[in-house]
Amino acid sequence: MSSPSPAVPTAASVPSPASPATGPVASAPAVSARVGSARSVSSGPTVAELLDFVRRAAEDTALIASLPLDPEGRTWVRLDGPGGSEAWLIGWPPGTGTGWHDHADSVGAFTTAAGALKEHSLAVRLPTDGWKTLELNEGVDRSRELAAGQGRAFGQNHVHEVLNESDSVHAVSVHAYYPPLPRIRRFSRAGAVLRLEQTERPEDWQ
Repeated sequence: MSSPSPAVPTAASVPSPASPATGPVASAPAVSARVGSARSVSSGPTVAELLDFVRRAAEDTALIASLPLDPEGRTWVRLDGPGGSEAWLIGWPPGTGTGWHDHADSVGAFTTAAGALKEHSLAVRLPTDGWKTLELNEGVDRSRELAAGQGRAFGQNHVHEVLNESDSVHAVSVHAYYPPLPRIRRFSRAGAVLRLEQTERPEDWQ
């Protein structure tokens, strides 16, 4: 999806895709043959297939153990996702998170493989472009705890933040997006006011 523990980093301090972050980066294991199913790149995997992929990858104990963990910054390796999707294995030190963001036109899924993650999301679809500040209505906030083995899928323009709220335990998760992320929009939030802070492109995190 970079983060001093125990403070949750701001959007500007987190490199990305939802985002990966600083720290040692290992070569991505070739997991595509072992997990998930593939469909042609032209049609692309469904959100159900992405969720199936991340769940199966999260059950691969050798893969999860291959991720180098850093006590202060998030670490990540890129995986071979199904059907031309973009996939990542991400380690979360205690107290780290992504900040509010979305994945533009990509759909996606993620599953916690170790530890626990908290997702805060907005049950509203934001305008795709042409705005800087929005005032959110009451009742749009959603929160869920995702323990090891639990995950979720989401559609386009899904606005959320993901956090490891533990003060002592690393979390590890698997994420997949299709099409490969064309951009990530990052937001700041003060109460009901959501502000677009920056738009990142693949060259910003790869």
